[in-house]
Amino acid sequence: MKIEKSSNPYIPPSTGELSARTPAAKPTETHPPAPGVSVNIGSSNPIHSVESTVASAPSVDAKKVADIKQAISEGRFQINSSAIADSLINDVNDLITADKT
Repeated sequence: MKIEKSSNPYIPPSTGELSARTPAAKPTETHPPAPGVSVNIGSSNPIHSVESTVASAPSVDAKKVADIKQAISEGRFQINSSAIADSLINDVNDLITADKT
């Protein structure tokens, strides 16, 4: 099979032709704020309370980590696979339910 040059090459439409074909923006569409415009979310917003709670919480409980390491080294750390599976299933169900709203 031989591919030859076409005698009618594709020429993209000019900018004017593109804008004429583009449908007009719907009045319900939202656009991001223009550069230099600030958006202020009030302090009563639930996001602020979550941010402050997360910021004040320690990222790692060092005592709990040390206790788990000690239990593992002594061979007394037991994993409850049923509890882990139940928790994973509950988390997935929560995500599915939250996604539908």
